[in-house]
Amino acid sequence: MHKIEVTSRRTPRVVEQALCLNDFEPMAERRLPRAIFKYVSGHAEDGATHRRNLQNFAERSFIPNVLVDVSRTDASTRIFGVDYASPFGIAPMGFSRLVAPDCDVLFAQEAARAKLPFILSGASLTRLEEVRQAGATSWFQAYIPGDEARILPLVERVERAGFDTLVVTVDTAVHGQHELAARHGFRSPVRPTADLAWQGVTRPVWLWRVLLRSLLTRNAPHFENMDAERGPPVFSRTLVRDIGRRSSLSWTHIERLRQRWKGKLVLKGVMSAPDARMAEKIGVDGVIVSNHGGRQIDCAQGSLDLLERIADQVDRLTVMFDGGVRRGSDVLKAVKLGAQLVFVGRPFLLAAAAGDRIGVEHALSLMKDEITRTMALLGINRLDEFDAVPLIRNGRD
Repeated sequence: MHKIEVTSRRTPRVVEQALCLNDFEPMAERRLPRAIFKYVSGHAEDGATHRRNLQNFAERSFIPNVLVDVSRTDASTRIFGVDYASPFGIAPMGFSRLVAPDCDVLFAQEAARAKLPFILSGASLTRLEEVRQAGATSWFQAYIPGDEARILPLVERVERAGFDTLVVTVDTAVHGQHELAARHGFRSPVRPTADLAWQGVTRPVWLWRVLLRSLLTRNAPHFENMDAERGPPVFSRTLVRDIGRRSSLSWTHIERLRQRWKGKLVLKGVMSAPDARMAEKIGVDGVIVSNHGGRQIDCAQGSLDLLERIADQVDRLTVMFDGGVRRGSDVLKAVKLGAQLVFVGRPFLLAAAAGDRIGVEHALSLMKDEITRTMALLGINRLDEFDAVPLIRNGRD
């Protein structure tokens, strides 16, 4: 196994001029082939669920308190016995090595330096053992097929690598329809075309630093972590068949997984209070309230509305959240509504596309600063003081 260390500092410092996470999107668009950019920034079908995620935050406002001594603002939190500097982390994202060089390694290293969690995706194109060795992440997200013969070997592999939090995504019984990305050439399986080739040629920095360098050093990208063994190449014509279907995955599989997995077990993609209560009943440690960022079902409620309904219905579960987060104030709104940890996905992937390590480092710093600044402006020093700060829907008392 070769050691990976992403150390490039040749990225233009223009990314450090970004003032918020949204600033990275146009930067990434200029660097990525159109098909990949549309996949990263896109959504399922018409984008209705994606828009609701964003709108949920815009619909809610805090009522700040003033004349409070906020000279000791501290956004730190503790999850599963681990202390983190702020109540957010990097969500799992597949295909990331097609966006920036060794992107998963970069995420693991920068999250560790910032004292934040990072969840490695089961759809990663870098072996989980390499990421675990290079960074300090202990969270792994798995796409579990409804096949016990494949589940247990994968669990054993994750365990051997040293991960202690297993996140099982449960909202992908079938694949969402990514029409926007498909119209620009990004389909699953990926089919090489003249248009895709031209998109690559017109993005020479991406072509050399991401694709060609990856092909030269690692050969064709494969799904490395779907199973106990190496998965199919990204360009496989039988990709969907080879990675397996999850339409038969059920609570029975989760119960058996709970019996086998000795670490923390989290379900990602829970969208109803009954499902959260069932997870609690069978001994799951936490849930991530999520609609997959609007990338799966396009007729679901926004994640923040779902969080508000779920958090009050469970007792022992660690409740986490993702979906539509773009600002530090968004993180704090989710915390106010019951989230103990908030995950952010595509903005950090776009930051990696825009500026590699510098982009991710700067994006994490921006979010941390926004959170502590907003806390001070709300009149609180710690996250457990939110009871004193009302959060209302705009136009309502």
